[in-house]
Amino acid sequence: MKTAIVIGAGFGGLALAIRLQSAGVQTTIIEARDLPGGRAYVWEKEGHVFDAGPTVITDPDCLQRLWQLSGHDIAQDVELVPVTPFYRLDWPDGTVFDYTNDDEQLRASIERLNPRDWAGYERFLDYSAGVFREGYLKLGTKAFESPADMLKAAPALARYQAWRSVYSMVASFVEEAHLRQALSFHTLLVGGNPMTCSSIYALIHKLERDGGVWFARGGTNKLIAGMVRHFQRLGGDLRLGDPVVAIEVEKDRATAVRTRSGWRLVADAVASNGDVVHSYGLIEGSSRGAVQVRAMKRKRFSPGLFVLHFGLEGTFPHIPHHTILFGPRYKGLLGDIYNRGKVATDPSLYLHHPTVTDPAMAPPGCSTFYALAPVPHMGKAKVDWDAEGREYADVILDVLAERLIPDIRERIRVQFSYAPSDFGRDLGAHLGSAFSLEPVLWQSAWFRTHNRDDKIRNLYFVGAGTHPGAGIPGVVGSAEATAGLMLA
Repeated sequence: MKTAIVIGAGFGGLALAIRLQSAGVQTTIIEARDLPGGRAYVWEKEGHVFDAGPTVITDPDCLQRLWQLSGHDIAQDVELVPVTPFYRLDWPDGTVFDYTNDDEQLRASIERLNPRDWAGYERFLDYSAGVFREGYLKLGTKAFESPADMLKAAPALARYQAWRSVYSMVASFVEEAHLRQALSFHTLLVGGNPMTCSSIYALIHKLERDGGVWFARGGTNKLIAGMVRHFQRLGGDLRLGDPVVAIEVEKDRATAVRTRSGWRLVADAVASNGDVVHSYGLIEGSSRGAVQVRAMKRKRFSPGLFVLHFGLEGTFPHIPHHTILFGPRYKGLLGDIYNRGKVATDPSLYLHHPTVTDPAMAPPGCSTFYALAPVPHMGKAKVDWDAEGREYADVILDVLAERLIPDIRERIRVQFSYAPSDFGRDLGAHLGSAFSLEPVLWQSAWFRTHNRDDKIRNLYFVGAGTHPGAGIPGVVGSAEATAGLMLA
């Protein structure tokens, strides 16, 4: 029987391991932390369940297919609940926009902002459907191993003006300023700047329109737990709490991995769901690792995140599951985050409120939240987050008190934060980046870390740092692309 090792039990690693195990490859996942999930870690404090993230689930079919490979149903292990509205978008000037795929409601919301923009929105939707077809359905699960693969995709990319940014493409269809933000902010959820991220990422809009936005009852951690349960049902092995310290290479072949405890496992193939810079740094016995680390460090990385988790006394049925609280600036704030390395005092926030959907994620009469602010990665902003995190938490609480919950500080039962420095320590994330390589055109598809190494041909990559990129559909798609290479 063929054997494989997958380093890291994040979404990408679990999805890849399930595919391999379903195909009869005896697979072992080795995870550094005490719990699986990677970026989808979980904490339980004072009766509150806090998901580390990600918390927006789209394209549930890509997850269902992992179970269908072996004739099972995801419903055996996970209950997915639809979320509506998808997001509430809220601006400091009092403008509120509920984002949904209910056309009647959506049309009324758009026409309240600008009656002329409904026709432009319909044209944008047609454009989004086109890039979804070309960029997601055709290419999202296909590995790019050579320049020829990129050349085959070039005509479609050119036809849809992939060199343009998402924001500029949205602006070509709609006039109203709030609506331009509403239709372009999605790239921030995969680490991309709407002002520079390739317009191909407008496919996210079509992905949500068709598949909806979902929540795993009990939290994203329950989806991870379901994936682990299914992987082990198929006969896979999971080793927790023992970080890999070396990928042993002999004559340009990965032969084994070694962990911090001294445990060693030999396998026919090795795949890493870890940070790509960190993963290449594990290579022992070949110069390939050092060469790639130097090359990777010259690339552009996505920003970091500052996430404030808090549990409150009281319930808030008027606050939907997902809220985007835009700050007073859009382009200027993005410039601070991506270019100038400035930690803004007027952040935009993504507010996650799972207890409005599942009250069991908090004690009776209480609520669980997190507020997420994109911030520069540690290569751009030299911030000592361990020292300054509390001060930035106060900045976020000030915004929430002003905009949504005036007495928020009096209601807090439990509070903690997770900063770029934590991403670096816990996940090996280069520069504390939350999404690995920035999704710009020249770091996409063949220009991104390849799903299989060019020199060590039985060393593979899966997750946000490889093709097609971040987000649950992205990393699950990368698992399909990587599994295709491994099983071939």
